[in-house]
Amino acid sequence: MEGRELKNDNYSRKNNSIHNAVGGRLSLGREMLNKVPEITIFFWIIKVLTTGMGEVASDYLANHIDPVIAVIIVGIALTASLVIQFSVRRYVPWIYWITVIMVSIFGTMAADVVHVGFGIPYIASTIFFVAALAIIFIIWYLSEKTLSIHSIYTRHREFFYWATILTTFALGTAAGDMTATTMHLGYLYSGVLFALIIAIPVLGYWLLSLNEIFAFWFAYIITRPLGASFADWMGVPYDRGGLGLGTGVVSICLTIIIFILIGYITSTHKDFKSVE
Repeated sequence: MEGRELKNDNYSRKNNSIHNAVGGRLSLGREMLNKVPEITIFFWIIKVLTTGMGEVASDYLANHIDPVIAVIIVGIALTASLVIQFSVRRYVPWIYWITVIMVSIFGTMAADVVHVGFGIPYIASTIFFVAALAIIFIIWYLSEKTLSIHSIYTRHREFFYWATILTTFALGTAAGDMTATTMHLGYLYSGVLFALIIAIPVLGYWLLSLNEIFAFWFAYIITRPLGASFADWMGVPYDRGGLGLGTGVVSICLTIIIFILIGYITSTHKDFKSVE
């Protein structure tokens, strides 16, 4: 009996060891397949910079080439970047952030087309994009039972993620233009307004234990009009309440800073989730 019990005990420990080892490998693979960066200060800095860069780059392209051709070119570039992003099996900084840049430019163009092309007021387009974003969130949650970006390790969730990102950029553009022009705040004061608004999820998360997922998406949405408003303020002429630096100059400067930061996080792995 003792021999049999000892044998069964050894067998049980062996199975547990195998189970733990396999489970560990599955957990590791699951973490490594996550397709988005870790949320750090670098994430937020680059995110705000891409929002501003996308805004002024879109304006520059629309003013220097045929707007229809500009939309087609950016649409093709966005499609190509998304194909590459979906084809890789893990988070790759330069692929991810180039995709965000293209989404930023295209999202700006989408909001501008709704207003300029179809003559829809910014208030109406803002409400439309809010409704579209709400629908995406609802479908995403009903399908996946989570809106956490730490769970983006399936194609299905990645699709929802990028659909959300694109809609937030379009919404942010419409909202920023609404406050700057329709509400006559101007670009500088619009930027200040959204800087105050973004403090709500930040302080709520740190001081009031606001839900992490809600706080993230709240802040993520506001970064768009925040960055875009200040970028417009730097780029537009004096007679429009700006610094008059030019959209081309601001676009180039922001692009250089963005790529320097991408190179830094790539070499230091600052935005990679550590796996024990």
